[in-house]
Amino acid sequence: MRKPIVVGNWKMHKTVEESVELVEELKPLVAEIGDVEIGVCPPFTSLSEVSRVLRGSNINLGAQDMYWEPQGAYTGEISAGMLLSVGCRYVIVGHSERRTYFGETDEWVNRKVRAALEAGLVPIMCVGETLEQRQKGITQEVVDRQVTEGLRGLSPEQVAGMVIAYEPVWAIGTGLTAEPEQAQEVQAFIRARIRQLFGEEAADSVRIQYGGSIKPENAREIFLQPDVDGGLVGGASLEADSFARIVRAAM
Repeated sequence: MRKPIVVGNWKMHKTVEESVELVEELKPLVAEIGDVEIGVCPPFTSLSEVSRVLRGSNINLGAQDMYWEPQGAYTGEISAGMLLSVGCRYVIVGHSERRTYFGETDEWVNRKVRAALEAGLVPIMCVGETLEQRQKGITQEVVDRQVTEGLRGLSPEQVAGMVIAYEPVWAIGTGLTAEPEQAQEVQAFIRARIRQLFGEEAADSVRIQYGGSIKPENAREIFLQPDVDGGLVGGASLEADSFARIVRAAM
């Protein structure tokens, strides 16, 4: 059985003080939950302080992005080693906002995934189609390319230990949510593609989250789908109570 994983992506929200306040409020709300893996991904500026506050709790720390080089003259970038040094377990790579606003390619995503795994971080690799692509009927073609290129060069063992987040771009921050059956259809396709590429064990082990306007009201129905292993939560993770309710929905 795959352990569900629910991770909050705070995006460009929360000062250091606000971040600490949020996790202090969240900790007691989820303290007794052991059958769901829980994570939060604050902005870079808050990672160190949030890590300190989370020490000894059942909430893991993640970052929202990283660069694939270990060090160098890359102004404004963050390395895997830097993330590990502040206690990160996860790193989100290939989020649609990075692809759309900052021009990240499938090749870049693959480099980041490989660098994260080599450093000992768990990459949460995001894939998903735009509304125009869904309307054209090429959702599977788009997702297939992102999955195949994003995982290029990895071993079955590496794939088994990472997380893939299916986030239909048209459902991110829009209030629109994929119907549970829509999420299941694409996530089953992803798992089947991984089975073809990396074998049965990798396909059965890799966790595939759903992301895109998850709320306490719709989380349970989505998480009940057989190929949905939790969620990557955006706006609803910015309030402790709503995020805790989503975590509970994955139990």
